[in-house]
Amino acid sequence: QVRVVESGGGMVQPGGSLRLSCTASGSIFGFPAVGWYRQAPGKERELIGGIGSDSSSKEIVKGRFTISRDVDKNTVNLQMSKLEPGDTAVYYCRAIVSGVDYWGEGTQVTVSS
Repeated sequence: QVRVVESGGGMVQPGGSLRLSCTASGSIFGFPAVGWYRQAPGKERELIGGIGSDSSSKEIVKGRFTISRDVDKNTVNLQMSKLEPGDTAVYYCRAIVSGVDYWGEGTQVTVSS
């Protein structure tokens, strides 16, 4: 069994920064591929970017968001900067372990003055 937990969400003013963390625990060997997604109210869930099991990474929102793996803490982090009200959403982490998708319950990010 694999459990995925997101953390680090909250409220931030426009232009601010937040770092979200994703931790996958359980029956995992090596490093799983992890993707970050978000879903704004009334919109479809969208992919932000991901990091492969070999730690290759891809960012969608370039210049503002970066994804990295912290091997020591066994987390995959989403560093967000210059946040805009349009970034308000629930942010989800998806881990792929042995070909099976595991999702966290999400963490709310609200960008508002």
